[in-house]
Amino acid sequence: MLRVFLLLLILATGTVQARTILHRPIELETPSGVLYGSLLLPQSDSPVPVALLIAGSGPTDRNGNNPAGRNDSLKRLAETLAQRGIASVRYDKRGVAASLAAAPDERMLSVEDYVADAAAWGRKLGADSRFSRVVLIGHSEGALIASLAAEQAGAAALVSIAGSGRPIDQVLMEQLSTRLPTPLLAFSAALIEELKAGRTHERIPEPLVVLFRPSVQPYLISLFRQDPALAFARLRIPALIVQGRHDIQVGIEDAQALKAAKPDAELLLIDGMNHVLRIVPADTQRQLPTYDKPELPLASALGQGIGDFVLRDEQPK
Repeated sequence: MLRVFLLLLILATGTVQARTILHRPIELETPSGVLYGSLLLPQSDSPVPVALLIAGSGPTDRNGNNPAGRNDSLKRLAETLAQRGIASVRYDKRGVAASLAAAPDERMLSVEDYVADAAAWGRKLGADSRFSRVVLIGHSEGALIASLAAEQAGAAALVSIAGSGRPIDQVLMEQLSTRLPTPLLAFSAALIEELKAGRTHERIPEPLVVLFRPSVQPYLISLFRQDPALAFARLRIPALIVQGRHDIQVGIEDAQALKAAKPDAELLLIDGMNHVLRIVPADTQRQLPTYDKPELPLASALGQGIGDFVLRDEQPK
């Protein structure tokens, strides 16, 4: 009888933990075109919180992938949250993947447009009776977009993952300082100052074209005028700062700067986690292959920490 009871208990526990997750396409109409996304909705008899996942810089799609590699970081995060009973929407930014037609020329892109899009997504989800509250979760540059959009989006809370705590031009110069010869580094520094002043340049040395091509310069101008720490400090909602200790793109000092800007924010430092949310060695060369390995599991502390934060103050709508 005891064995039968234990078996029934195990089966019952498994039933409670298993969730039916609905996968649905979702769209957002904007004045300049349609943005396309994916909705993960845990089946529930009552409204659930919904996380709007905002991808990082460049041509990064809804799943966290770009031409440099497929890691599925945001897709895996959405699936992890769904198992905690948290719905999510992740979307292709305008000019990227399925949303390419909304901005076919990257000269059309700006931080302000990305902020307006995130705010519009937030309002759309906030008006949906299936959801109890909206939480913005931004990764890397997406953390800045989330901070700037939070009030307009009607967000109840915000999560910054690997978000910069300094103006992006400073981060960029820090990264370039160890990778460029002196003449190209000097050119980059001078060009960044020109872009900060709102002036573009057509003639770019070949080794720097990928980073500073003329067509991307209008976006860089809009990006360089932002101050991530200041935007984070202005938040009037609960916030969680998540930072991996083995992130080779954004450092712990950035997370600490965000914490200093908003002292009531929570800070979660995850041992061994890198920029694509996996547990890896600190060595840069051993990390790089993980940027193109979607099969690697996410850091378990990431889903646990974000899930706990989102659900802690959950109230019925």
